[in-house]
Amino acid sequence: MKEWIQIKLSDLGDVVGGATPSTKNEVYYGGDVAWITPKDLSNFSGRFISRGERNITELGLKSCSAKLLPKNTVLFTSRAPIGYVAISSKEVATNQGFKSIVPNKNTDYLFLYYLLIFYKNKIVSMGSGTTFKEVSGATMKNIEVYVPQDKKEQAKIGKILSSLDDKIECNNRMNTVLEEIARALFHRWFVEFEFPNADGKPYQSAGGKMVESEMGSVPEGWEVGTIGDVVQILGGSTPDTKNPVFWENGENPFCTPKDLSTLISPILLDTERHITEEGVQSISSKHLPAGTLLLSSRAPVGYLAISSVPVSINQGFIAMICDKEISNVFLLQWLRKNMGIIEGRANGSTFQEISKRNFRTIPFLIPSVDVLMRYNSIVKPLYNQITTLTKESVEISGVRDTLLTKLMSGEIEI
Repeated sequence: MKEWIQIKLSDLGDVVGGATPSTKNEVYYGGDVAWITPKDLSNFSGRFISRGERNITELGLKSCSAKLLPKNTVLFTSRAPIGYVAISSKEVATNQGFKSIVPNKNTDYLFLYYLLIFYKNKIVSMGSGTTFKEVSGATMKNIEVYVPQDKKEQAKIGKILSSLDDKIECNNRMNTVLEEIARALFHRWFVEFEFPNADGKPYQSAGGKMVESEMGSVPEGWEVGTIGDVVQILGGSTPDTKNPVFWENGENPFCTPKDLSTLISPILLDTERHITEEGVQSISSKHLPAGTLLLSSRAPVGYLAISSVPVSINQGFIAMICDKEISNVFLLQWLRKNMGIIEGRANGSTFQEISKRNFRTIPFLIPSVDVLMRYNSIVKPLYNQITTLTKESVEISGVRDTLLTKLMSGEIEI
């Protein structure tokens, strides 16, 4: 590789660990010092992080060996698990689950971020330990990597890869805004009952007629039923994992709650595992149509997604086929609003689970068809756009990952 050299990670910057202030001392927590743990990165989809779930105080920072890391430090989790990577967008501290690198003057921080992603598998393989794998500071410092000798070349690589992540993050922000619009509209129309009346004015504020029901005061013409009255509710199962006929070369998406745990938007485009047509026919869910709304019913209760493709599901779901007046985009918001009630109907000793029987009987306020149609006419296009942006981000991710490998291996020269 032209003008690339083999060096150790310690040659790129200072490798710094972290620590945890005593959790028994309340004065160490709740301050202004951002403090990051591996858990904070477990569902983190961006590159730049400014804070974690908890802050610590200056006293907390001084009480332990944690260090205040400067902006643009590349954070790398060294245990539980090894390999989460992020960039600090401001001064932060971390717990002992990190071996972060503060880049020196000869290292471009964006390049370093992508370099650690590229070498993640190598670093993971060097972890040791019986309870869980961990990479020590000494090991991290001595890991050998190839890098361009010229910092300008590093910056070019970082800029190319970063431009793709910029677009992905822009799409994610847009999806968040679109979702917030859908949530706000649902709350305004179906919780506050301020949907537009015939004159375009907020229904309840404009004196719209309300009637008493077992669910309280509701707009005239709306009905009370159960969730089981308005959607088709189905469950799933798993094909015999010992039978290769059900799995080998399968092309049909097979969904488990794990597939929903990492979604950035509530749109399921594909699944980690696939089954054959024989596998599909061997389970209770068979093929569920595109547009099916999925709710994880255990481990944990509450993951939600609309499948954009026909899908089969395992036993960890309640699936809802919305083929009546209630649409999947309406029901998605209803489930979010009523998740506390859903979780309250779950039971179990090993883990909490809500059965289809307990789910079907949850009270459901059925709006008038006219209001539902108007809501759907506004919100369905929002979720169509979310789906489009999500697909685009997946495609860009694939391009980025391919380029990452080729650029970091020197296969492509800039």
